[in-house]
Amino acid sequence: MARPTLGFIGIGFDGGRMASPGKSSDRTTVLCQMAARLAESEEADALLFLLEKPLDWEKLHAATENLSVLVASDDAVILGSAAKAEFSTVPLNMPDSPVYDQLAQALLESVADDLLSPGSSVVALYSGFEAGVLDSLSVVRLDEHLGRLTVRDLRKLETRVPLDTLKTAVDLAVEIGREGREGKPVGTLFVVGDHKKVLEHCHPLGFDPVKGYVLAERRLEDSKVREALKEVAQLDGAFVISAKGNVTASAQHISAPAADITLSKGLGTRHWAAAAISRATAAVAITVSESNGTVRVFQNGQVMLRIEPFRRAMKWKDFELDPPGGE
Repeated sequence: MARPTLGFIGIGFDGGRMASPGKSSDRTTVLCQMAARLAESEEADALLFLLEKPLDWEKLHAATENLSVLVASDDAVILGSAAKAEFSTVPLNMPDSPVYDQLAQALLESVADDLLSPGSSVVALYSGFEAGVLDSLSVVRLDEHLGRLTVRDLRKLETRVPLDTLKTAVDLAVEIGREGREGKPVGTLFVVGDHKKVLEHCHPLGFDPVKGYVLAERRLEDSKVREALKEVAQLDGAFVISAKGNVTASAQHISAPAADITLSKGLGTRHWAAAAISRATAAVAITVSESNGTVRVFQNGQVMLRIEPFRRAMKWKDFELDPPGGE
C-alpha cells in the first residue's frame, strides 16, 4: 500500500483539563521526547513546533539532540528568543486562522525558504486541543510534487524584478490557487515588472478597483492589500505590478501578440495572455488556474516554473509508541 502524502496523529493530554505549571512543563518535555523518538523511527527530516508561547529552549535542545528543529509562530518575541537559541524560525502572520491552516502555511514557508525540501517528512507539534498548550503531534509527508517555489528556483529567472517582489507575488498566487475565495475556485493573472511597457498592451475591462488609490495603499507587501487583491481576483482580467511591488492596475485585458508561442494542450486564454505579455516585455507573468489551482510562472513566452499548491486532503495514520522510559 502506498504511503499517504499526509499522515496526521493527534494526541491529547489530560482530556483537555488544565494542568499545574509544573505538570504542564513535564507534559511538554514528554511530548518533545515522544516527537523526537517518532522522528527517528519515521526518519523524518525535521521537527516543526507551532508555538503560541515560548518554551524552555535548553530543554528543547536536550530533548531534540541531533534533530533539525523549526520554530513557527506569529509572535516576534518567541521567534527572536528561538533564533538566539539557534533554532531555525518560520514567521507567520495569521493569528486568527485555524491551526491546520497555520501548520500548512508554516510548512509551505519552510519549503519556500529552503528550510525543508518539497519531499520532506516532518513531525509537527502544536496546540490542537487547548490554546497555548502543546498537546498534539502529527507526521506530515510532503509530496515530492508539492511544487512550492524555493528562493533558489526564483533566482534561476533572469529578471530585473527584485526577488522579494517576485516571491510575494508568487506566494499570493499560490494562496489564491490553494484557497480560492469563499470556497469557490479562482483563476487570475499577475504581470510583474516592466509595468510601463506592459500597460501599452493592456486596456481595462471596465471598472478598475485599484484606480485612484495612493501609492501607499497599493503596496503588495501590505497584508491588507494582498487580502483585497484576493477579492478583486474574482473579476476578469490581469493585475499589473511594478518591479517595486506596487499594484499599478487590475482587471486588465492583455492584447500582446502571441505569434510563435507554443503551450501545452488544455491551457486557456489566461495562459496564452501570460505567455504573450512575457514575450513582448521584460515582465514575469504568473497565472493561477481556476480548474485546479496550479500556478505557472512565465518568462519570455515560456512556462519556467509550475507550482502545485498544498492541498487540504489528509489521512489519519495510527502508530504505536512505547511509554516514556520504556516501561
